[in-house]
Amino acid sequence: MNFNEYPIESLMYITNRPEIVFTHGKGSWLYDNNGKRYLDFIQGWAVNSLGHCNDGMIEALNTQSKLLLNPSPAFYNEPMAKLAGLLAQHSCFDKVFFANSGAEANEGAIKLARKWGKKFKDGAFEIITFDHSFHGRTLATMSASGKPGWDTIYAPQVPGFPKADLNDIASVEKLINAKTVAVMLEPIQGEGGVIPATREFMQQLRALTKQHNLLLIVDEVQSGCGRAGTLFAYELSGIEPDIMTLGKGIGGGVPLAALLAKAEIAVFEAGDQGGTYNGNPLMTAVGFSVISQMTAPGFLEGVRARGEYLRAKLLELSEERGFEGERGEGLLRALLLGKDIGNQIVEKARVMQPDGLLLNAARPNLLRFMPALNVTNEEIDQMMAMLRSILDTL
Repeated sequence: MNFNEYPIESLMYITNRPEIVFTHGKGSWLYDNNGKRYLDFIQGWAVNSLGHCNDGMIEALNTQSKLLLNPSPAFYNEPMAKLAGLLAQHSCFDKVFFANSGAEANEGAIKLARKWGKKFKDGAFEIITFDHSFHGRTLATMSASGKPGWDTIYAPQVPGFPKADLNDIASVEKLINAKTVAVMLEPIQGEGGVIPATREFMQQLRALTKQHNLLLIVDEVQSGCGRAGTLFAYELSGIEPDIMTLGKGIGGGVPLAALLAKAEIAVFEAGDQGGTYNGNPLMTAVGFSVISQMTAPGFLEGVRARGEYLRAKLLELSEERGFEGERGEGLLRALLLGKDIGNQIVEKARVMQPDGLLLNAARPNLLRFMPALNVTNEEIDQMMAMLRSILDTL
């Protein structure tokens, strides 16, 4: 079908999109309306954790679609309970609330922290967040985010989110006051340019929050669900947060997110939290398949091995081309270009022939890599060869 035959004029403008329509995908590959294929190292922004059209996910979706779609979140359903149990089994958390997006999960975390502060901390409500952080696109999560310029787009902001500097414990400590209820951070700032919180900083932060009776909230919408090489990125530092949010990879491509908390923090009362589609069996059945595959023997070891392989290849390229190295954890990595050529590379990669390559420049001076967690070393090699050919044209 010709691109001009699609009724794209009916879509509300929110961003510049290239004149292609993706029609199908499998594993690490996407195909457009012209039959061209693309090696996908974006995967829906770290969403398709098991690649496109994973067989286990399809089976779960097909099976559940014939049984029950949505009985209402006012009732229990089997996939909801099974996925909650699986997440609790493999984490330090006791209670799970399902949502539809990472932003919605983060909204829930903010509400839960404020509710806890109202009950146990004399009405404390401020949540310390970090410069260059990204927590979502609702009014509250935009206010919590430290993305430059977001403080004016939909002003006035939701109050109560003072900003500290990542990996600087003193900058956090000086913001603590009687109104502070929590500290919220991404263990790896994805949109900020793949900037990991150091192990030492995470440990200092946990000690500081305990000292001041504050909650520690980890936003693992991008870094969770195997992306960092462990099931959850907080495990890298050997700490236990009070609240965690998940999104993106937990659904493997379907709209699913989760808010997890320790039992003593889960203080919502009837009517405090809800949502029409929260915990619906269709999505949670898919999520159960995704997390079951991730927790299968050897899977996370494979993610770590492939993450190290990608890291080594990026460092090799960096040294070869005079770039500034790489950073990240697992299969969330960035190549530091040292100059603002990221967007140029992304464009050239997409239009190259015969196959295209899908990359992302989270910042103009770097490339971000978010392949499927089951990407192969051969596909990593293929991506590196394509990237080299693009760099040769610059």
